[in-house]
Amino acid sequence: VQLQASGGGLVQAGGSLRLSCLASGVTFSTYAMAWFRQAPGKEREYVAAIAWNAGQTYYPDSMRGRFIISRDKSRNTLYLQMNILKPEDTAIYYCALDKRVSTFWKGAAGSWGQGTLVTVSS
Repeated sequence: VQLQASGGGLVQAGGSLRLSCLASGVTFSTYAMAWFRQAPGKEREYVAAIAWNAGQTYYPDSMRGRFIISRDKSRNTLYLQMNILKPEDTAIYYCALDKRVSTFWKGAAGSWGQGTLVTVSS
């Protein structure tokens, strides 16, 4: 399994970014997927998850409203649209997959991508 995250960069506060995660070596449509992030000096944090059939999305209360997770089965790609970015959103963002969405809620995953850095300037 390979998960290749991209789309990170430097953005001003209030701006938007869309992250992508290309999955290979796996039957993409049979796995739930998620985004996590880790800020400097902090623990990894669950950001959003999406069911294998894209029929259900999940967000912790702290992320709801500004971030939107989606997936395109035809492209084997997971997305995270991030809006109204804040300096506290600065982190390395990781994509992950697992057979069960509930695994993500425990802070775990079957496979992890390499991460993409998002920096939000004030």
